Amino acid sequence: MNIILLGPPGAGKGTQSDFLRDSYGLSKLATGDMLRAAVAAGTEMGKKAKAVMDSGALVSDDIVIGIIRDAIKQCPKGFILDGFPRTVAQAEALDVMLAEIGKKLDHVIELKVNDVEMVARISGRYSCGKCGAGYHDDFKKPVKEGVCDSCGSSEFKRRDDDRAETVAKRLEAYHAQTAPLLPYYEKRGALKSVDGMAAIEDVTEALRTLLR
Repeated sequence: MNIILLGPPGAGKGTQSDFLRDSYGLSKLATGDMLRAAVAAGTEMGKKAKAVMDSGALVSDDIVIGIIRDAIKQCPKGFILDGFPRTVAQAEALDVMLAEIGKKLDHVIELKVNDVEMVARISGRYSCGKCGAGYHDDFKKPVKEGVCDSCGSSEFKRRDDDRAETVAKRLEAYHAQTAPLLPYYEKRGALKSVDGMAAIEDVTEALRTLLR
């Protein structure tokens, strides 16, 4: 079973791809992880990627597709692509590559979210500066204000990526670059959607039902 998960940053793709990996024995293919692994292993594509990165340029789609091709060969039960494709051009290149190696996509699943609620959900996140325990301004406050439930520390921090302005810009980029993938896959009859704003366990159950 081969799956693509689509959705903007913060939609829960990482959490749900972990569920799919663990429940169905699939391999989770995150492009950043694959790129670093290929460079570290010194594969042919890894060497090409390293040369490009060392020059300060962006790794081309051709190199990324080559790295994904190598990774898919090591996925006997199937894969979940998290973070790729990001553009229609990448989706077209992925289709060509999969056809060349005799593979196909079984499911393209969108985690559908509400932009306004998404900004509120992400921008309220913060964590303990000592142990990393996660909290939220509205949904998960420490039992005692200003004190971490896990370690008792009073040091908290927020990631720059979780600030409201940053989240809004990332959502804008998603709609401009990646959202066109939805009609692309819908025309092929491959696209399904689940409510990404639901509770984590409800999203998981929706995925389980869809894959049945």
